[in-house]
Amino acid sequence: MTKKTSDVSRRSFVKGSAAATAAGIAAPSIFVPHATAAGAFRNDPGSSKTVTLGFNVPQSGPYADEGADELRAFRLAVKHLNGEGDGGMMQTMQPMNLKGNGILGKKVEYVTGDTQTKSDAARASAKRMIEKDGVIMFSGGSSSGVAIAVQSLAQEMGTVFMAGLTHSNDTTGKDRRRYGFRHFFNAHMSGAALAPVLEAEYGRDRQVYHLTADYTWGWSQEQSITEATAGSGWQTVNAVKTPVGAGDFSQYITPILNSGADVLVLNHYGKDMVNSLTQAIQFGLRDKQVNGKDFQIVVPLFSRLMAQGAGENIKGILGSTAWNWKLQDEGSKAFVKAFGQEYGFPPSQAAHTCYVQTLLYADACERAGTFNPEQVIRALEDHTFDGMGNGETLYRGEDHQCFKDVLVVRGNQNPSSQFDLLEVQDVVPRAKVEYSADLYPGELGPYKV
Repeated sequence: MTKKTSDVSRRSFVKGSAAATAAGIAAPSIFVPHATAAGAFRNDPGSSKTVTLGFNVPQSGPYADEGADELRAFRLAVKHLNGEGDGGMMQTMQPMNLKGNGILGKKVEYVTGDTQTKSDAARASAKRMIEKDGVIMFSGGSSSGVAIAVQSLAQEMGTVFMAGLTHSNDTTGKDRRRYGFRHFFNAHMSGAALAPVLEAEYGRDRQVYHLTADYTWGWSQEQSITEATAGSGWQTVNAVKTPVGAGDFSQYITPILNSGADVLVLNHYGKDMVNSLTQAIQFGLRDKQVNGKDFQIVVPLFSRLMAQGAGENIKGILGSTAWNWKLQDEGSKAFVKAFGQEYGFPPSQAAHTCYVQTLLYADACERAGTFNPEQVIRALEDHTFDGMGNGETLYRGEDHQCFKDVLVVRGNQNPSSQFDLLEVQDVVPRAKVEYSADLYPGELGPYKV
């Protein structure tokens, strides 16, 4: 059963008959736009039997494939929180305070919105969720520009935002906010993980040409890769900014042919990466020799969904990823099994991040014993957990950035299936990608009810 609220869709995974589900949806939320008494906070569910979460993802635009998988993961997380299915990572999460009876005994409902991979649209959608649908937490996004925009809104409105896929250093750097949290890794970690592998594979003293998505993530990724490879003598020949959703990248690729560069770094994501990589290979870049070296292409941030889109062109290409469905730790196996049973194929890194963020928020509410965002935030800050993939993970209190193992991957030369597209080249320990919070300074800001 689906109930529309503006252009945001609401669903419930309450067990039982359609009538019972409808009753669950109809249960009132208590809205507290501003503090009116000690302990009051926005959208306190009070005595309601349900609590509502908001999942705000790109359902259209260049990152829509990522958004679709994020929604699948969110729906699965809600089912598991409400005691349906096999529980997924609730079987492996440590420490774990979830009981399979919702959050703090309240069944979980959710609403969804379309960010369109546009900051204004994402803020408008999130604002509707908070003001009209009474969400107590919202999550999602597959763009750092979107994440930063809605994270700022979360701070203004005193509502917790558990970021989905956002990779810019700025998200937990200069644009960090008290009400925002990021489980996904960032561009700095990609650079730190990739640089030693790139030197070992492609040698020192390379001439690099960057094509960079013209927004906060692309700038951040270009800077991080440049800084991380400088010690190997890699020098930038040119760095060209490209618009998100460009589609045709031929005008940007043609100048590379006579630039003197022998490495192309594609700081692109989603369908933009699929298109730019495909067109770079059609222009014959991978068949060239420049400066006496075989020309190489690097994609700093990979996803299995992008690899599917790029097809044969992804083979042999190096990059980094937050998580991979072939990991053999118990948490990853539990999630892959549950997701596969639900949807018939393995999850992406975007799905993994959004699923984990939902469980982490719910667990923090259980540990805090309240939905009060100030107490939930305190429960998340400096929280260490395990059993959810990527080894023991820290949610650092200073900037709300997670630190965990990072994967260097390569496009699989001999895939066994349409999903077996990335080989894990190296699992880089968390200690090798950690950095001081002062490296990307910012202010979290105050608590606000």
